[in-house]
Amino acid sequence: MKYSFPGRSALVTGAASGIGEATAHLLARNGLSVVVSDVQADAVDRVVAAIVAAGGRAVGNIANVSDPDAVKTAVDCAVETFGGLHFAVNNAGIGGDSGPAGELSREAWQRVIDVNLSGVAYGLRYQIPAIRAAGGGAIVNMSSILGLVGDAGNPAYVASKHGVTGLTRSAALAHSAQGIRINSIHPGYVETPILANLDAEARAAAVGLHPIGRLGKPEEIAHAIAFLLSDGASFITGATLVADGGYTAR
Repeated sequence: MKYSFPGRSALVTGAASGIGEATAHLLARNGLSVVVSDVQADAVDRVVAAIVAAGGRAVGNIANVSDPDAVKTAVDCAVETFGGLHFAVNNAGIGGDSGPAGELSREAWQRVIDVNLSGVAYGLRYQIPAIRAAGGGAIVNMSSILGLVGDAGNPAYVASKHGVTGLTRSAALAHSAQGIRINSIHPGYVETPILANLDAEARAAAVGLHPIGRLGKPEEIAHAIAFLLSDGASFITGATLVADGGYTAR
């Protein structure tokens, strides 16, 4: 599938692996200049080099999204390098500790909220003015199927992703008249590094949650993100796009 993004730029957080990496590559192949932002410096360099080798435009940025100053620097990088920012994908996230809410430590809670929810809020804080200055554009925030349903063993993650869903809707209402569309995407279980440590039994259980009979691929989610950024989604804002192999249809 082809998208058209001539002369425009995008910032992708968590872009050094998984869905973020696939998204950075896809956007670059379709004409966007991409800021590849992540905490993993070596992986950022690898992704940027691969994009450039394939004929795309990309620059690396090392940022921890739980630090608002680092998020601002990432946005500034796009503006200074590419002359403006038109699109953003707030993808960076962590899984965090598992266990019931009544046993979750304060530190485990805060670590997940700082990255998964506050990181998106900081992104919107600095991305929206930059995109408005560039004449408008679109933002996609990474939520999850667990931003729509519950899970007994992941209270911080579930809360953070529900927060992203609500934050996205609020921001879309506030900024749609300024020519900025803001949507959230809700993947099911996807073949990413977060799932790399699953044993065979846990993996089979995860597959069994998806009526389609398999886990998702990062490239499939990247295409859904690119659609939401594209002019083909010009009447879509404040939406929750679910790409979950039927998980939430049960």
